[in-house]
Amino acid sequence: MSENETNRRGFLKTAATLSLSLPAAAQQATSQMRIKVVSRPEPSTLPNSLYSFNREPLIPNSMAKLPLGSVRARGWLKHQLDLMTTGMTGRLTEISQYLQAENGWFGSDKDGWEEQPYWFRGFYDLAVLTGDVKLQAESKRWIEAVFNSQDEGGYFGAKANRCVVGKNGQKICDLWPHMVMLDALISHYENARDERVITLLRKFFGFCRNLDDGMFIKPLRDGFGDWKPTIQRDRAGDMIPHIIWLYNQIGDRELLDLAARFYRHIELPQGTFLDHHVINFTQRFAYPGLYSAISREPWHYAQSEYWYSQHMSVWGQQPRGIFGADENIRFGYTDPRQAFETCGFGEFSKSFYALGRLTGDPTYADRVEDLLFNHLPAAQTPDLKALHYLTASNQPQLDASGNHEYGNQGRMINYSPHDYRCCQHNVAMTWPKFTENLWQASADRGLVAWMYAPNEVSARVGLDGSEVNILVATDYPFKGEVNLQLTAPAAVQFPLYLRVPRWANGFQVRLNGDLLAVPAQVGKLMRIERTWRSGDRIRINMPMSVTILRWPRTGSVTVDRGPLSYSVRIGERWNRCGGTDEWPEWEVFPTTPWNYGLVLDKADPRTAFRVSEKTQVPLQPWKLENAPVEIKVLAKRIPQWNLENETVSELQVSPILSDQPPEEITLIPLGCARLRMACLPVIGEGPDAREWQAALRLRRE
Repeated sequence: MSENETNRRGFLKTAATLSLSLPAAAQQATSQMRIKVVSRPEPSTLPNSLYSFNREPLIPNSMAKLPLGSVRARGWLKHQLDLMTTGMTGRLTEISQYLQAENGWFGSDKDGWEEQPYWFRGFYDLAVLTGDVKLQAESKRWIEAVFNSQDEGGYFGAKANRCVVGKNGQKICDLWPHMVMLDALISHYENARDERVITLLRKFFGFCRNLDDGMFIKPLRDGFGDWKPTIQRDRAGDMIPHIIWLYNQIGDRELLDLAARFYRHIELPQGTFLDHHVINFTQRFAYPGLYSAISREPWHYAQSEYWYSQHMSVWGQQPRGIFGADENIRFGYTDPRQAFETCGFGEFSKSFYALGRLTGDPTYADRVEDLLFNHLPAAQTPDLKALHYLTASNQPQLDASGNHEYGNQGRMINYSPHDYRCCQHNVAMTWPKFTENLWQASADRGLVAWMYAPNEVSARVGLDGSEVNILVATDYPFKGEVNLQLTAPAAVQFPLYLRVPRWANGFQVRLNGDLLAVPAQVGKLMRIERTWRSGDRIRINMPMSVTILRWPRTGSVTVDRGPLSYSVRIGERWNRCGGTDEWPEWEVFPTTPWNYGLVLDKADPRTAFRVSEKTQVPLQPWKLENAPVEIKVLAKRIPQWNLENETVSELQVSPILSDQPPEEITLIPLGCARLRMACLPVIGEGPDAREWQAALRLRRE
C-alpha cells in the first residue's frame, strides 16, 4: 500500500478526532513513565486552554501552533536568520520599488498588491525572532499603517483594490492581498496580544460577508484588461485558515458560513491536473484538507492527498519534494532539469504546516525538511543578498542568458536582489516560519518535537500550564544526533512527542543516559509521558546510511543519506553580471566536469560509497566549500551529455555505455550545491546498455 493510501485510510477511520494512537502501539509502562509509538498526537477529553485549538463544531486538531517567539533559533539556523537581517530581506526597503513609503498599504491611491504583504509577513516574524531593533521599528511602522488603513465599512489596505474597474466596466474587489497580510497581523497578535487585530478582523470579515455576489471573487469577463484580480479565484482558500483562527478566538459561527463562501468560489481543477501554475498548486492542493475541519468530510482531506500524489508522481521526478513547473507544468517536460519557483518553498511549506497541525501526520514534517534542507539554500547566494527564480535538481550552470529550456523566457537563474518580483519579497517567510514550526503544542497538553534543527523552545504544558524550556543542540540535518535538555521551575507531568523521520531506521532514544526499550517506527511519533524535572536530558540517535533512489522514468539514481540528497560537487566560478557594488547580480559557471554516470555494484550498490564528515558544522553550512558531509563514489564521464540552450540536456534511459576511465568523484549535500547534478545515469555494459545520443530531443507527449 502506498504512503498516500495509508494516510488516506488512516484519516477516514479517525475523521472525528484526527489523533488516535496506533491500535497495537508498543508500550513501556512504569508507575512513573508511559511510552508508546503513535501515529499522531493523542486527543484529550480535557479542554486545552493553553493554546488555540479548534472549538466545536470544528474537527479537533491534533496540534496547535506555538505563539511567535516561543521557538528561538540557534546554531546554523540562527545564522540564516542573521544573514536575512543583513541581507536582502532585512534591507529590501532599500532596493524594492514596491516597498517605498508612498505604496498603497500606507493609505495612498498608489498600487499596493501582494508584494508588500509577501515581504512583510516574513519580515515581521524575522524582527521578532532576531530581536533586531531596527527591524522591529520598521515592523511597527507597517503594522500601524495597516491598522490606520481600515475604513468605516471594515475594508483595510490599498484603496485601489477595494473596487477594481476593468476596461469592460466590470467591477471586482481584489481580496488576495489581504489573505497574505493577515498572516502578518496574526503573527502580531501572537507576539503582542494586540486586541486591535481581533477588532480589525471582525470588521474586515463583516466587509467580506456584505460584499454582493457581483463584487466577490467572480470570473472576469473578456476585456477586463488586468490579470491581478484573477489570482484570488485560484487562491480563495487562503482565507479559510484566517477565518478559522478568528473563530477559535471569538466563537462567532457566522464566520464558518463565510469560510464556506470562500471555499465555494475557489477555481475548479484545470482538467486532469489541479493547477498548472507552480504557486497556485502549492497552495490549492491543501484547501480541501483545510476545509475538512469545517465540513467534517473525510473525502475533503483525501482530495488534498489525491491532488498531491497525482501531481508529484508525474512532475516530481526529482528528489526531495520539488517538481518541474517553470513557472507552469508543461506536458512532456518531466525531466529534473525542469525547475521550481522560489516562492514555492515558502508556500508549499506553509500548506504542510497547516495540514500537519490539523492531522498530526508526521509526513508533512518530512516534506518540509525535504524542501528547505535540500533546495531552498541553493535558491539564494550564501550571504542571502540575492536569489534566483528557478531551482532544478539538475542545473550545472546559472547564467544571465534568456536562452534556456524553461517555460518562462528571460533571466531566470542568475542571482539578483533586484529581479524576480514575487520571489524577491516572498522568500522572507521561509526560514522564520520554519523556526516557528519546529515545535507544536499537542492537544493533550504536551509538546511535539515536529522538526529538527538547533533551537530553544519555551512553552506551557501539563494540567496547570507550567512553563518549560527545552534546549535542542544538534548538527541535524548533517548529523543524526539530537540532544534535548529540559529546564522547569518545578516537576511537571506532560507528554513529549518525538517525530521519527521516514528515513530514520534504527531511531533510538536515551533518557538521562538510559536507553528506552520501546522500538521506534519510521513515520510515527514516540510519545513519552512522565513527570519531567529540570535537568532531564534526552539524546536521540538517528543512524544515517547511504541509500539510492532509482527514478522509474529513466532508471537514473539519486544518492540519499538521512534527510539529505546529494549532488556532484561542481567547481564554481562567480561572475558579476549587473547590479551595484552594494547589491550585485551574479552568474555561476562550472569549473569542473559535471556530466557523470555512477558506477555501481549491482549486488549491493551501497558498497560504492565512502562518507566523510567535518568534525564541526560551519555556521553557514549551505555553500560549496563548507559542505559538512562528502561522499566519494566511482563514476565515468559521458562526453556526449552537454548543455542544450544553456540548459543541461535531458536524462536518457540507463544503463549508459561509457568508454571513459572510472574516476572517484565527490558528492555534497544538494542544499550546498548551487551548481547541481542530483539525478545521474547509471553506467553499464550489459545487453541493455545504450549509447548516449548527442543532442537528443525526446519526443513530447
